[in-house]
Amino acid sequence: MSTAFIVLVVIVILLIVVLFATVKIAREYERGVIFRLGRLLPEPKGPGLFLLIPVIDRMEKVDLRTVTLNVPPQEVITKDNVPVRVNAVAYFRIVEPKAAIVQVENYMVATSQIAQTTLRSVLGQHVLDELLSERDKINQILQSIIDEATSPWGIKVSIVEVKDVEIPGDMQRAMARQAEAERERRAKVISAEGEYQASERLKDAAAVMAQQPITVQLRYLQTLLEIGATNNSTVIFPIPIEFLETLGLQRSKES
Repeated sequence: MSTAFIVLVVIVILLIVVLFATVKIAREYERGVIFRLGRLLPEPKGPGLFLLIPVIDRMEKVDLRTVTLNVPPQEVITKDNVPVRVNAVAYFRIVEPKAAIVQVENYMVATSQIAQTTLRSVLGQHVLDELLSERDKINQILQSIIDEATSPWGIKVSIVEVKDVEIPGDMQRAMARQAEAERERRAKVISAEGEYQASERLKDAAAVMAQQPITVQLRYLQTLLEIGATNNSTVIFPIPIEFLETLGLQRSKES
């Protein structure tokens, strides 16, 4: 009786083990790549419940969700010979599970390595100003190159972003001096442009006054009025003879 019970327990345990080895479940974002006696089956399994042949079948699970890959900081020499330290982030996902398992030993390591080498290669072809001001353009170039390199592995690279660009301290000080000099240059150009426009307007006003001499006298009176309104002091000023003659002629005509 006890021997039969022990045999029954062993059989039940073996059945449970075989059941666990046979029945597999893949989540919605997972696929099972099956090797039967070492040969790859045509289609991945999942999602849901599926069966494997114990001992004969071997399964590799593949996650189809988007993976965030942090590219470690890379030492780069830009095209204008400036040493910088740059890191980046890449977003990719597996679109062909069979290729991700069969075509490359470790797709995560391989994608990381190709991202690092591409980052150094691409940034070395650009000057520092382009690296700082044309970040979107460089990101598109990186995404295109990495996506093309990883495509045979069944990987789709959707986004590559350069995160931080570390510049040496002496270069930062030089850039600050350059920016200050540029601001001073712009201020001088704007001031000179204003002086030029003012001189043009004065030239036009002088031409008008030359044609109508009375405008000079009117401007003279307006200036006196402004002085009298803004200063509580006595102002002594000469009166042109022509002005007095004009007033005398005007009074004689009235009389």
